[in-house]
Amino acid sequence: MAKAGHAWSRAAAQQGEAEEGEDPLDAMIARTGCLEQHRQLQECMAERQDWRHCQEQVRAFGACMARRQQQQ
Repeated sequence: MAKAGHAWSRAAAQQGEAEEGEDPLDAMIARTGCLEQHRQLQECMAERQDWRHCQEQVRAFGACMARRQQQQ
């Protein structure tokens, strides 16, 4: 499975702001407990190239993040 990265986070990594091999956005999302939902959304986007075809994944990721915010 190819991982679809984020352009701005790759740029940050190139500037030395992130540890080698670690996407800072992935690290931040991992701390929320929603990394699996985020990866599923990324995979759908990489495959389908259109977020409108990934609504199930968008909703699952959004719901996970909303639960996390309510816990804070």
